[in-house]
Amino acid sequence: MNVHDIVKKSRNAEIFSREEIIAMLALPPESLESYVIMAEASKISRTVSDNQAEIHAQLAVNLAPCPRDCLFCSFAVANNIFRNSVIISPKEAAAQACQFEEDGANAIYIMATATFDMGHYLEISREIRNQLRPETTLIANVGDEFAAKSSSLVQAGFQGAYHAIRLREGIDTKIDPTRRIESIRAFQEAGLAVGTCVEPVGPEHTNEELAEMILYTASINPAFSGAARRIPIPGTTMAERGIISELRMAQIVAVTRLVMPRSVKGNCSHEPGSVPIMGGANLLWAEVGANPRDTMEKTEEGRGHSVPAIRKLFMETEWQTLMGPSLFFDNLNRQP
Repeated sequence: MNVHDIVKKSRNAEIFSREEIIAMLALPPESLESYVIMAEASKISRTVSDNQAEIHAQLAVNLAPCPRDCLFCSFAVANNIFRNSVIISPKEAAAQACQFEEDGANAIYIMATATFDMGHYLEISREIRNQLRPETTLIANVGDEFAAKSSSLVQAGFQGAYHAIRLREGIDTKIDPTRRIESIRAFQEAGLAVGTCVEPVGPEHTNEELAEMILYTASINPAFSGAARRIPIPGTTMAERGIISELRMAQIVAVTRLVMPRSVKGNCSHEPGSVPIMGGANLLWAEVGANPRDTMEKTEEGRGHSVPAIRKLFMETEWQTLMGPSLFFDNLNRQP
């Protein structure tokens, strides 16, 4: 299958096979063929979103050593990065969310570590919801324990949830991948639109693994899919595995866009960068507070980006940015 066949199949909105996805991922990232695929993905992203990129923003309600021991995460107990637990007040969390809203974020994510108390999370979230405009999109980024009571998230004012089966889940983490699948289903059944991603991608992950995960994300009709590379946490064993280039990241983002149904408007990349945007990413994140890819307690002082900084990235790549609530989460009843 040559690149002209790939483009033709894409423009006919035909379904790509696992073998075709693997073949696209196997192309050298710097090859002409990969650049053609990235150009096609960018065209699709611009078309389905009317050239309106989105900036989503995440705040963390707590920072704590996490027993789920995801080896790529700075929160993991095994990584011994953070030893103390910190919880921000509802007032502080609401102030951070309101600042994101003022800056023009299209959706605001409330993140907690995997074992954070749900009652406390809901208390903070209700205060945030009360302080935001009613139309502002609120997204939960929480552990699997929350899935059984997804309706409580809806009642607290959430429109969606971020949840992903991470690459080599159950091997590089202490989480059963089946449980992640069940959680995604529970969130959707409660009426929460689910955003997901192929992540965290490292040099060791095979094209076959990536293809399987791309196909899975396409199968659940998410609010958005996309891909994110793994950021090495200094001093950890996983850091020794290295990091993929932004160009490789853009290639994976592009292939993901070609495979997703056109009904999926969002195509994300993380961390923010111009190169993945060239591969069709139309969704990036700003962050404050704890960050699983950072060793700083306040990522805004470290790796985190601001909403204005991301808007500039999109502007430099000839994207407009949406004003108002997210359109990627406009369907609250997405079902696979």
